[in-house]
Amino acid sequence: PAESARVGGDAPIDGQVAGTETPAAPADSALTQQLSALSTQVDKGRSAFDALYPAAADHVRAAAGAAVSSEAWVVAHVDLSALEQARYDSVYALASLDTLYAERTKALAEGKVQGGVTEIQAVRKAALATVDAQNDKVDELKAALKEP
Repeated sequence: PAESARVGGDAPIDGQVAGTETPAAPADSALTQQLSALSTQVDKGRSAFDALYPAAADHVRAAAGAAVSSEAWVVAHVDLSALEQARYDSVYALASLDTLYAERTKALAEGKVQGGVTEIQAVRKAALATVDAQNDKVDELKAALKEP
């Protein structure tokens, strides 16, 4: 059960209990549909972010070294805010996947469901990679601007 997993580790995945493994049960159709919807939401956030990023990066480069509150600095910050908003779908989907993972591992440990954790982890890993890449890009842009 999740409660007995080592601190900082993962709960047993599907058929793994005390060092023994059984074949993982496939995700049920409801979970598969939910994962598909969350994956689509991540893609939506990635597309929105990627569409705005080039202009935002150009404006930040133009504002690098500009005085705080100058027109170039303000434009760059407005673009950064738009980038943060554009990635909402990706971040929200990742949070939903975290919740889904926790709920599924609990239900699995209680014997209420079978399988599905492996599929959740795969979609979560892809979502996390997207959000991490977005975080890195936003942090890089922010670092180029003077702080007030």
